[in-house]
Parts: sequence; C-alpha cells; structure tokens
Amino acid sequence: MTTVASLSLVPHLLIKPSFRCLSRKGVGRYGGIKVYAVLRDDSADYLKDNGPWEALFHVDDPGPRVPIEKGKFLDAKQALDVVRFDIQYCDWRARQDLLTIMVLHNKVVEVLNPLARDFKSVGNLRKDLAGLQEDLAKAHNQLYLSESRVSSALDKLAQMETVVNERLLSDGSAFAATADCASLDPSTSFTPRVGPKKTKRRSLNISGPVKPYHSNLKNFWYPVAFSSDLKDDTMVPIDCFEEQWVIFRGKDKRPGCVQNTCAHRACPLDLGSVNEGRITCPYHGWEYSTDGKCEKMPSTKMLNVRIRALPCFEQEGMVWIWPGDDTPTPTIPSLLPPSGFTIHAEIVMELPVEHGLLLDNLLDLAHAPFTHTSTFAKGWKVPSFVKFLTPTSGLQGYWDPYPIDMEFRPPCMVLSTIGISKPGKLEGKSTQQCSTHLHQLHICLPSSRSKTRLLYRMSLDFAPWIKHIPFMHLLWSHFAEKVLNEDLRLVLGQQERMNNGANVWNWPVSYDKLGIRYRLWRDAVERGVDRLPFSNQIESGS
Repeated sequence: MTTVASLSLVPHLLIKPSFRCLSRKGVGRYGGIKVYAVLRDDSADYLKDNGPWEALFHVDDPGPRVPIEKGKFLDAKQALDVVRFDIQYCDWRARQDLLTIMVLHNKVVEVLNPLARDFKSVGNLRKDLAGLQEDLAKAHNQLYLSESRVSSALDKLAQMETVVNERLLSDGSAFAATADCASLDPSTSFTPRVGPKKTKRRSLNISGPVKPYHSNLKNFWYPVAFSSDLKDDTMVPIDCFEEQWVIFRGKDKRPGCVQNTCAHRACPLDLGSVNEGRITCPYHGWEYSTDGKCEKMPSTKMLNVRIRALPCFEQEGMVWIWPGDDTPTPTIPSLLPPSGFTIHAEIVMELPVEHGLLLDNLLDLAHAPFTHTSTFAKGWKVPSFVKFLTPTSGLQGYWDPYPIDMEFRPPCMVLSTIGISKPGKLEGKSTQQCSTHLHQLHICLPSSRSKTRLLYRMSLDFAPWIKHIPFMHLLWSHFAEKVLNEDLRLVLGQQERMNNGANVWNWPVSYDKLGIRYRLWRDAVERGVDRLPFSNQIESGS
C-alpha cells in the first residue's frame, strides 16, 4: 500500500504526509493519507502534552464529528471528507466573525445616539469609540483571516479531488495498465503523460478514428423509439451499430424489428408500407411479419424466406431492441420520470457525432456557463470550483454548486433532475431545496461510428396544463434544438480532431468524474470483464 502525499491545512486540522511503503500479499494497490486532528489554536503544545485524539471540529461547530485515531490511515475518499469538514468549519468561523462585526457596528450606533451623548462626557464617548474601533479592527482582521482560510481550504480540496481523479484513472479495474502497456483494445488506451516528475499524471487516450464497435457492447437492451411515434400503419427506420433496421407493429399491435432490406433484391423496406401487421416491400410486394418471415410473394411460387429480426419489447412508452447475440436479459430498466412529474416533450434527432462523444458532453455540466450562454445557462456566474459528488462505486451523483442530480444508466442513457425557480434560473444548493424541477432523459443510440440517434424526453413537476397549450411541442423542440446546437459545434470539432489523432481526454480534471467513469465502464464491457466497475447492480445487459 502506497500512501499519498497530502496537505497542510488551517491550524485546527493538521495533516501529516506519509511516504512509507507497506505491502500485503494478495491485496491490490491502495492510496491512503495519515491524518492527525487537533482542536485548539495552540496545536503544537496540545499535540505534545496530550496523547488521545479528540473529534474533528469540537468547538461550537454544529457540523458532524469524525473520530480520528492516532496513526489512522484514510483512503482518498475519507480524506476528501476531512477536507470538506474543514471547509465547513471555516465557513462557520467566517459567519461568526461577520456576526461579531455586526454586533460591534450596533454598539457604535448606540454610542453615537443623541440620547446617549446627553448622559456621557465627550471624553467618555471618545474612549468608548476608541475601544470599539479597536475591536472592529480586530474583528475585520479575523474575518480576513477566515476568508484566507476558506480560500486555502478550497485550494486544498481541489488538490485532493485531483488526487482522487488520478487514483480513479490509475487504479480503476478497467484501466489497470502495466508500465509497458501502450493501448487498450479497441479504441481506448491508458498512457502516462511525459513531463516533469511533479506534474506526471495519467490520461485517457481517446484518439484516432473510432474503431468498429465491440460485440459485447451490443448485449444490452437499447431504447430506440417512443411508442407515440409508432402508429399501427407506420414504421420507424433506424440504424443501430451500423446496421439498418425497421420497426413496425404486427397484427397483435406489438412492435417488431426486422432488417431494413428485402430478401429478394435488397430494396429498403421502409420505402414500402404496413398492411395488416406486415411490412410490404415497394419493389415486388413481398410481405414480412414482425418475426422476419416472408408471408406473401405475389406473382411467384411461395418460398420459405426469412430476414433477420431482433428481440423487440415495448415498456412504459418506449420501444426497446436487443442487437446482441447473447440471450436477452429478462428485465428492462425503467426510464419513467420520478413520481409527480408529467411528460411534456418527446423529441428524436439524428446527429452526425459518435455516441461516446455525445455522452461525454451530456455527462459534463461544468461547460454550461461557457457554452450555453444564449439558452439555459444565460446569466450564470462562473463558479470558483465545480464538483461532481458521487459514491465511490456508482454512476450517479449531484453537481455542486448547481442543484442538479445526474446519472449515467448503461448502456447509453443520461438522466438528470434540475431544481429551478423560473425559466433559465437555478436556486438552492440541492434539488431537495428547490420547489420546482425539470427532469431530462437523453438516450444516445449508437447508429454508426459517426452518427447518433438521440431520444430526448422532458418532464416537469409543476404546471401540467402547459402540455395542453396548442403548438407547445414545437416550442420545446425549438428550444431543445437550440441548446443542442450550442454543444454540437464543439463536439463536431472534437470529432474532427480526434479522427486526426488528437486525444479528447488528454487532461481530465475533478469535474470530469462521471465522464471518466463512463469511459472506464465502456472499456470494461468491451474487454468482457466478469463484473463491471462502479456499481454492484450493473451487469452486462441489465
């Protein structure tokens, strides 16, 4: 076990870096930080005279206490919690200093009150004001010190998040690379950066033309269409993993998915029509059922002909297919919005970008105040620090300082809940503190190595009557397209440079956490590992 060099924080929290190397047979490599905590300003004397260690932030701080034992090793996540507690203390201390200044200000007002001047001599007034002025100066100095402590603690938290990020890259099961490892098959590799020892870090290598999709990535249920778009006499042509398919409803009204190519002369079936639950080729009238069997051949002897068909299922307003060769799993995840939400819009777009790049973009919120300046992030302030907080083993979490919860749900879905007060505005520190919310579902179907079929569903937990306003769906579509175009011009530029050899994940930072975990998950799927990373619930195809 190799410990991680750590931080030197404000006086009430002392962290001692440790560089000792320990090992234990049969155990992987882990990082740790030795943390010593004291609770007094005379830290050095207290450490010398007292053996036992007290709880963190024992003073008047209402925050939680974390018992720390002498010499205890903490992993990176626990160390981050310690730093966060430190910031909580700094914030509490700054509030106390500000309150002190307000009290002193009120005392000055009382001294200068005309009624008070009638009962005090000029000398006494001067003495009182001089004392208050001195107290105010001390309080202001203390406030400045607290502000400096908060700033320092935030800087240290940024450093710790970087340590955790590097740990995630270096120790993740999907990227356990050896020193002589140059790349990972098929299109993701993990290489150390070349440079000075102090700035050495690891980066994802997502560069070069996208390689053919691995067959393991196909062994999942994929949502491909909204039920509302599939009428009894219509069909929906789709591309999935660079193959052409067409979806239509059979005689039993259930959807089916067959290859979009007639067995006779390879004519696209979606140019034909659907009659009595069968899709008809427009070239010579051959008709196919939802299981791919040709049931009618006009003007010739009937032959036993069948085209490929995929397992197809309809659930909760969505049509799903299983494009892989493995046996389909018996369950399909629910994509309905949370209880209390009403669906207001369902939109489908065909985009000229690889679905992994689009998912990278959707799993990143830190770009919003820079990219979406004319839509939903107009007027947003650029925060000093953006974090995505998530469990150590998970693909979901929440953004700080934004009241937004987000989840990547395999194999290609992004779900988010946004706390709002009025259109384009955010409020509160978490979604729970907001009274109204917008829920979004993005589905990125890999049509080909350069094209994505995007399904977007938007729901609100307020004003359900909005969906009944005429042409409201056109307004939602216009807004969604406007937001997407702000991203698309950037992602298209990334794709062009990636195809020419640039690495689009060259320098990951702390707020890239969810995107990194998606890439690690995807690589693990393509390599066929027994248990996928970051969630005990995620299994191949579930």
